Amino acid sequence: MEKTKELPVKVGCDRGLCHQAVGRQDRQLNTYDWLADVPGNVDTTDLVEVQFKHTRKGYYHNVNKLDLKKGDVVAVEASPGHDIGVVTLTGRLVKLQLKKANLKSTDDIKRIYRIARPTDMDKFREAKAREHATMIESRKIAKGLGLDMKIGDVEYQGDGNKAIFYYIADGRVDFRQLIKDLAAAFHVRIEMKQIGARQEAGRIGGTGPCGRELCCATWMKNFVSVSTSAARFQDISLNPQKLAGMCAKLKCCLNYEVDDYIEAGKRMPGRETVLQTQDGDYHLFKSDILAGLVTYSTDKNIAANLQTITAAHAREVIEMNRRGEKPLTLSEEEEGNKSVEKPHNVDLAGGDISRFDKAKKKKKKKKSGNRQNDTRNTESHDESHAE
Repeated sequence: MEKTKELPVKVGCDRGLCHQAVGRQDRQLNTYDWLADVPGNVDTTDLVEVQFKHTRKGYYHNVNKLDLKKGDVVAVEASPGHDIGVVTLTGRLVKLQLKKANLKSTDDIKRIYRIARPTDMDKFREAKAREHATMIESRKIAKGLGLDMKIGDVEYQGDGNKAIFYYIADGRVDFRQLIKDLAAAFHVRIEMKQIGARQEAGRIGGTGPCGRELCCATWMKNFVSVSTSAARFQDISLNPQKLAGMCAKLKCCLNYEVDDYIEAGKRMPGRETVLQTQDGDYHLFKSDILAGLVTYSTDKNIAANLQTITAAHAREVIEMNRRGEKPLTLSEEEEGNKSVEKPHNVDLAGGDISRFDKAKKKKKKKKSGNRQNDTRNTESHDESHAE
């Protein structure tokens, strides 16, 4: 479980564009305010975006007309009491964020009380220090009740009067008795929130097979469903072990390039289309979608007499076949189109690796030659000394 970074009391900001006051786990909520240097941007609305732990954020009215900038730690209205968060956005962009969050009614938007005082921060740190122990104890209570669920994280409100328990479960869970037991054990107001496997992985964090930190733990805000069709469009092997991420679900990165593959795939010939030439029929063997190259074989099941051509030339041959015409060969030049050989991968680390050994041998020869010269010089010196 990753430790939560404490919120600083005050962080200097330059025109609201600072990137500080947010921990590593909160960077995915850090929106770049490209209107911050526009005169009167802050005066267009009193709405302010405030972020809390992980991906939780809310929108509040600055009714007290506080001079707030990105990175300020503020005390906001909660039910009950108050909560502590960091200002992440002010001005005109907040209205756009409200539309993105589908908040249609502005009547439920609460207020910002004040910039956090030292006493507020002391209560906040005390509440955050209890989160890990509360999570471990709540897991024991849920296990004692025999509930099929896993409590993955606990978040205390800034004043310590309320705790949010994030849990993951496959089915419906009746946690009415659990809420009573948790309230009796921790003496706070209890709120239960169900999260998915991807949200849990984003909260825990980790390193993906690409060697980089998980996208869900760094920059992803919303999770889009991923299907195996994304792998099919990209000609990726449907291996569950390779397609699954740390959350045991399909990797989110399968959706990153699928649009480009779909667009490029529209220019490729059909898989079942047979190219007819005077020297035989050719069946599609493999294709490089992004490069626009297709490889055909004279046998439908095995690689035989492979010919790699461009997708444009393949479409021209298909059009000739529709007119009842057949080119001499698939690699024949037709109207300026030439068959294309797919470039072979070059091993940059290849070559004559023994060249290093040769260099060592040369060095040894030089050393042995120097030793012989030294011996000869010594002998000649001794002879002259004897004379």
